Amino acid sequence: MNFAKTLASPIRPTTDNASMPTITFAPHLQRHVACPKQTLAATSLGGALEAAFVAAPAMRHYVLDEQSHIRKHVAIFINGTLIRDRANLGIALGADDRIDVIQALSGG
Repeated sequence: MNFAKTLASPIRPTTDNASMPTITFAPHLQRHVACPKQTLAATSLGGALEAAFVAAPAMRHYVLDEQSHIRKHVAIFINGTLIRDRANLGIALGADDRIDVIQALSGG
């Protein structure tokens, strides 16, 4: 038998019955860099971000600083819970986790 060797892409089109984490960038960030919702083969927050940056390399500058920490003007939520530790991108992801990346608002 002849088996074709294929490399799985970390980025897959979003489907309704996806069993992998999804990442969505808010419209405000997408005004600067187009990055549609993605379903990713990632097991950590950092892995999901890296996979998303493959599709939109310029988004890295908006989301991460020079130390690869989440920028102060960006908020990331996993399943609706705000990630407070901007330096820890090793947070484990489950198959059905939803990551939302938005621009944080400030002011009074």
